[in-house]
Amino acid sequence: MVTDALRGRQAFRLVLADHRGPDRELLRMEGRPVDIRGETMLALVSRYRTRDTTENLPPDQARARLQALLAGDFRRAHLMRDAAEAQLSISKRGKALLRTRGSGRGPEGVRAGHEQAGHERRDHEQGNREQAVDEAAATGDGTARAHNRTKARPIALDRPYLRALGVTDHAGRLVPAMARKWKQINRFVEVFDGAWRASGLSRRTDELHIADFGAGKGYLTFALHDWLRSAMRVRARMTGVEIRPELVAAGNRVVADLGIEGLEFRQGEIGRHESGPDVGGRHAPIDVLIALHACDTATDEAMHLGVRSGASIIMCAPCCHKQLRPQLLSPHPLRPILRHGIHLGQEAEMITDGLRALLLEASGYDTQVFEFISLEHTSKNKMILAVKRSVPRNATPLLAQVRELKAFYGIREQRLESLLQTDAPDGAPS
Repeated sequence: MVTDALRGRQAFRLVLADHRGPDRELLRMEGRPVDIRGETMLALVSRYRTRDTTENLPPDQARARLQALLAGDFRRAHLMRDAAEAQLSISKRGKALLRTRGSGRGPEGVRAGHEQAGHERRDHEQGNREQAVDEAAATGDGTARAHNRTKARPIALDRPYLRALGVTDHAGRLVPAMARKWKQINRFVEVFDGAWRASGLSRRTDELHIADFGAGKGYLTFALHDWLRSAMRVRARMTGVEIRPELVAAGNRVVADLGIEGLEFRQGEIGRHESGPDVGGRHAPIDVLIALHACDTATDEAMHLGVRSGASIIMCAPCCHKQLRPQLLSPHPLRPILRHGIHLGQEAEMITDGLRALLLEASGYDTQVFEFISLEHTSKNKMILAVKRSVPRNATPLLAQVRELKAFYGIREQRLESLLQTDAPDGAPS
């Protein structure tokens, strides 16, 4: 079914669950179609407890890989398409039971698959064009420049940390495999620049404190710190917080090797942090809170820490939306739509992030929810940006909207709302 969907360029989502393999850190695997250089492949994501990995497989390899996984490590598979679903269960004795619903062969499903593949192909081609321009700028290749105008980037390719992180080579040229990461770095700084100016932080003369939770390998952490201090001449102190000790050590090695001031990496996770970075034996307030790798309710905990710290800017890229989905009811008018599993997931994502935006607005922020370049470890590509207002809105109508949405969908609890209520004596988020 998966290989047929790939060859037919149909949209689908695949989940492998009930993992019984030897790797106890592996939770599940998820798959979706992705178009790479005109060929539709299976993007298979392995979800571990603290990390994700992705492999892109052509149809024949995808078939063999899935057969091997279902023969050994996983006992359940769920394939969701626009007009059909299939669930495969494997007993302890190896007996397979397949349940299907719908045909999945209608014109709407085929058209949706072609549209998705077309969008991904156009995105990939655009990325290739931008990569060619960047490489031309780095190497001085006039041929590429004859057909493309070099796009101005906020980050220069000659920055030392880019070479240390493997984004550029020893000659300062963009490594082709890092073109998407390079685009993501620059887009992130562009988004931050707009928020930084809107928030009033650009007019501050004292030291800014920035906390980046889930810093990973530190690409965006290094880029933002360097841009603020070198390009904008801002006194910025930045702390990258990461749960994996090997990445913390690697980040601090680059800091030490390059003699970077005002930047450090610490091991930790969002739920265990009560305040900002330690400065001179005291915890400084957080001016900017970033959380681009936070899963499920960790995003809510990050937002809550930002609100409680009085952060002027909160930037979050939610990874998954597990809390609300089991709670959601299917209101009668929406049942024909929500009978498809893929739509249920999209609904949970939309409602979760919509409630988060409303709660941040009730807490005194202007919020935007928009598309961002997806992170390397996840297919999610949404960002929630909150900039603190000088004069807060009236929270009453906003909280009324939150209550109405919760009642409509049967939501009993939303993590950010619960956290904000613990801070307010009257039970309101602000």
